[in-house]
Amino acid sequence: MNPQTISEIDDLRVADYRSLTDVTLRRRKEPAEGLFMAESHQVISRALLAGYPIRSVLTTPRWLEAVEAIALPEGTAVLVAAESLVNSITGYRVHRGALAAMSRIPLPRVEDVVPQARRIVVLEGVVDHTNVGAVFRSAAGLGFDAVLVDPTCADPLYRRSVRVSMGAVFSLPWTRTSSWPAQLTDLSADGWELLALTPRPEAEALARVAADPPERLALLLGSEGPGLSPDALAAVTRHVRIPMAAGVDSLNVGAAAAVACYALGTASASVIGMSP
Repeated sequence: MNPQTISEIDDLRVADYRSLTDVTLRRRKEPAEGLFMAESHQVISRALLAGYPIRSVLTTPRWLEAVEAIALPEGTAVLVAAESLVNSITGYRVHRGALAAMSRIPLPRVEDVVPQARRIVVLEGVVDHTNVGAVFRSAAGLGFDAVLVDPTCADPLYRRSVRVSMGAVFSLPWTRTSSWPAQLTDLSADGWELLALTPRPEAEALARVAADPPERLALLLGSEGPGLSPDALAAVTRHVRIPMAAGVDSLNVGAAAAVACYALGTASASVIGMSP
């Protein structure tokens, strides 16, 4: 490894890392230029193991030794700058040791993701990157096999999504649907039972569904405010709710996903302590 010293904020070698906190800019720039950010040594390693090509690494002198421990491909540009300069380049205090600019790889087709799965999460209109990352982490850790995101959902490879998921976006098969809500009709026609998670009082209690889960199920989660669209709700097989107490009507979509994935995922053979 041959570290390269960066001493100027306008150095062209750090162009990928500029203004990382400008969400609007990054939403345009990263998919258009075929890149995304991996933050922390652990996440960088997981991205590499998943086959994502690396463009460069940006770090500080005190973290250089830890970067050297990552199995970086030969010839990877390792850019080293003072901590204050790194913070100025990125727009925030980088405290996870290293950032890596990674190249995206083509997303698989839905028909290449779904046939191997028995449990999938489907996200519609979830625009908060933290929630997207949390859903991926719960799905991966609690026995779901894949994630589908609709055309309006936030980017699972955005830096915050990747970080919150702890790299689950690299290990769990996922793709973005091109047809919505027609994709739900296709899933249903292929034998999937579509479960819409909703706070509606007339929906079935989650524990009742979990007691006798369908063999192949798709769990639909909607946006943080209005939830699933009327079209999505009309296309599903069953409406499912998490019973709430103390006057609380629902959970944040990330928390709700964790509860539902635990109840319905293959990582849990039975649900303990839940009642309809």
